[in-house]
Amino acid sequence: MEKTEKIKIIILAAGKGKRMKSDEPKALALLKNKPFLQHLLDTLKELDPEIKPIIVIGHKKERIKEVLGENHIYAEQHEQLGTGHAVMAAREKAGETPHEMVLILSADQPLVSKETLENLISVHIEKHPTVTIGTIVVPDYEDWRVGLYSNFGRVVRDIDGKVKKLVEFKNATEEEKKIKEVNPALYVFDAKWLWDNIDKIEIDPTRNEYKVTDLIYIAFSQNKKIEAVPITNIFEGLQPNSKEELDILEKLI
Repeated sequence: MEKTEKIKIIILAAGKGKRMKSDEPKALALLKNKPFLQHLLDTLKELDPEIKPIIVIGHKKERIKEVLGENHIYAEQHEQLGTGHAVMAAREKAGETPHEMVLILSADQPLVSKETLENLISVHIEKHPTVTIGTIVVPDYEDWRVGLYSNFGRVVRDIDGKVKKLVEFKNATEEEKKIKEVNPALYVFDAKWLWDNIDKIEIDPTRNEYKVTDLIYIAFSQNKKIEAVPITNIFEGLQPNSKEELDILEKLI
C-alpha cells in the first residue's frame, strides 16, 4: 500500500488473557493452530512487506520474543496499566523515525483484514481527521453474539450523529448497553495530536488503568474531527477472551 512509510503501527500485546486459563500470554493464543498475533502480523505483511510495527510487550515478554523471534521492534510496558499506558510505552520507539499517522491495533485481533486496514488508512489520508476509528454494527446481542460481542465497548454519538466517545461495557449505562454500534479497537491517529495529548488520559480509579479509548472524548471535547469507518464483516472485530469464546469462533470461521 502507498504511503505506509508515513505510518507508525503499534500493536498492544502486553495483556495476560486470564480468562483463557492458559500459561501463554493472550497474544499467543491459537486460532487455526496459529497465534493471534501471528495472524495480525501476516495481515500487516500483506499490507506492506516493509512494515515494522512496534509490538508492546509486558506479561511473559520473553515468551513472545521466543515465538516471534528477535527480528521485531519491541517496546516494554513495565506495569499492566491499560491500553493508554501501553501506547505511552511505545512513544520512545515511535519517535525514532518521522511519521504522520499512528495505527493502533490489539494483538488479539486475528481476523482483521488487509482491506479493512487499507480502508481505515485511506479514509484518514483523504479526510484529514484527528482520529479515524473502525466501528461495527451488530444486528443484536443474541445467539453467538451474546458471548463474542455483548461485552464490547459502545460507540456513543451526539445529537448530530458525530462520534462523541467510546464507552467500555463495564462503564456503560443501561441505555448505552443497548447501542448496537460497537468498538472493535481499530484506530488511526494524527501522530502529532496523539503524542501531544496521550498524557491527558486520566487513570480510571475503578480499574487502575489508562484507557486509549479516552482519547476519543478528548478529541471530541477539543472539537477535533473524528471519522468513523464502518466494517461490514462483523467477524473481523472478534477478540475472544476465553476458551469457550475461542471454541465458538473456531466453528464460525
